[in-house]
This record gives sequence, structure tokens and C-alpha cells, in this order.
Amino acid sequence: MTPFLIAILIVGAAFNVITWPTFLRRVARDPRATDAAGRRTRFYTVHLVLVVIALLLAALFVLGAVLLLTAPA
Repeated sequence: MTPFLIAILIVGAAFNVITWPTFLRRVARDPRATDAAGRRTRFYTVHLVLVVIALLLAALFVLGAVLLLTAPA
């Protein structure tokens, strides 16, 4: 069961690290991401917060996997 959990955590972390930064780049190019003066809008800020949370979760997933790998049997 432990190898399965470790694999799930690593796959989840990899998904977050690969997917969310790409998504943020697309959001940054969206016309709604900046106002007429060129400042970032709430649209961008909300999506930035989502990406940061997803990357923090990815770090926690990796930490959990490492803890499971190093736990005594």
C-alpha cells in the first residue's frame, strides 16, 4: 500500500508542477490580466493565488512521499 501512496503523491506533485505554471503563462497573456494602464487585475491575482496554492500542495505531496519513503517499516 505504501508504494502506491508514494506513487500517487509523486504523480500529483508532478501534475501540479507541470500544469499550473503553463496555465499561469496563458493567464498572463490574456487581455483580462491587465487594465488599460498595464497594471495587473484581480483576474490575474486570483489565478496567481490558485497557482501558488497548487505549487505549495505539490511541495507538501513531495514532503509526504519522502516521509513515507524514510519511515521505518
